[in-house]
Amino acid sequence: MTTSNLPLIPGVRVAPNDHRGPDMAARVERVVIINDASTAWGGATGLALLSAELLTARGVPVTFVAGDKGDGEKLAELGVEIVAVGGRGLVHQGKLKAMKTGLYNTAARDRLAAWIRDNDGPGVVYHLHGWSKILSPAIFDALRPVAPRTVIHAHDFFLACPNGGFMDYRHDQPCGRVPLGVDCLTTNCDKRTYGQKLWRVGRQKVLRARFLGPPWARIVMIHGRMAPYLEKAGIDPRLMFELPNPTEPICTDRVTVETNRDFLFIGRVEAEKGIEDAIAAARLAGVPLKVIGEGPLRMPLTRQYPEVDFLGWKSREDMAGILAGARALIMPSRYPEPYGLVAAEAARSGLPVILAQTAFLGPDFLRLGIGLCCDTRDPDRLAAAIAVIRDMEPARIREMSLRARREADRVSTTPGAWIEGLMAQYTRTVR
Repeated sequence: MTTSNLPLIPGVRVAPNDHRGPDMAARVERVVIINDASTAWGGATGLALLSAELLTARGVPVTFVAGDKGDGEKLAELGVEIVAVGGRGLVHQGKLKAMKTGLYNTAARDRLAAWIRDNDGPGVVYHLHGWSKILSPAIFDALRPVAPRTVIHAHDFFLACPNGGFMDYRHDQPCGRVPLGVDCLTTNCDKRTYGQKLWRVGRQKVLRARFLGPPWARIVMIHGRMAPYLEKAGIDPRLMFELPNPTEPICTDRVTVETNRDFLFIGRVEAEKGIEDAIAAARLAGVPLKVIGEGPLRMPLTRQYPEVDFLGWKSREDMAGILAGARALIMPSRYPEPYGLVAAEAARSGLPVILAQTAFLGPDFLRLGIGLCCDTRDPDRLAAAIAVIRDMEPARIREMSLRARREADRVSTTPGAWIEGLMAQYTRTVR
């Protein structure tokens, strides 16, 4: 299908396919970053803002299309053009309005379509990050006319799975069902109610009608193991491109793990992150556990486990001080976590990591010898893994720490390498 065959939104000019001769060099003239939010409230937004910063530093003009009011301080500091839809997150809207705009946000579609109509050109590349909280599947209608120059970032599984995680939250188990298959439709896997599940199914059908088919430039995966999950939803594997997330060490100097005793958990204090599994295993192994993060389980777990040190969220500077006294990080996510930013940042700091076998990074850390991987839902097995790190001879765990620093580039990218990878894809789209 060529762009000339794509259904049009009234008033939107379609950029033609690349018929330029060899004397006209391909050049990225502008990158339009599209994301639910303009202020960091999740991993997708953090990376969208980072890309704006890195592209601006390279002299590439950036337009940031935000589903919210576009009042993020970072964007203002960068001086990028901001196009704001003026919406709010679904959880901050009334129930009926959230149901309607979550299925199809007409304002978001029209705002982006108007910008494309007035500003598009053959050197303009579009990069969609987060869309499920405000922008909705409607944003794909606005992007269809420029699909060959649109890169879509799969930070999660919302492109494929109704609840975005391939997780059966009712049974607290990873889900292997085919999205929108009979088994999927008849299973109540939602965190809230079956009615919410049915709404999510409706949104997924709206998404598929707009997402599957057009010749998108690339689907960026944060880990290659996302591919079979995305393929289950009918996404063409030829569009998929792996680019691990960029990370920097939390601690500039290597953590001297060989002299430390504390084990760490960093993340949301909720069931799906495996906090209860980490605490139970730490108690069995008899090791001190520090928890950095907030969430609905913090208060009840604080009362139930007085020996655990719950620290709340910390600044990156304060976090570095806590990591400096740690022996290892525990990342026991119960769902198929496509990436674990904190695990990669810990590795760059020289901290070994114990990961769940459902985490995509788990086999990588095990293969590289920079961590352990096990069934973290089993307290005995997780406690055994903790004991291995606890009892490791100083020379051996020091070597693991040094190896983690050396091998970190094999599980993540640096910011510089990450933006180079994106620029290579952007250049490819305008040729």
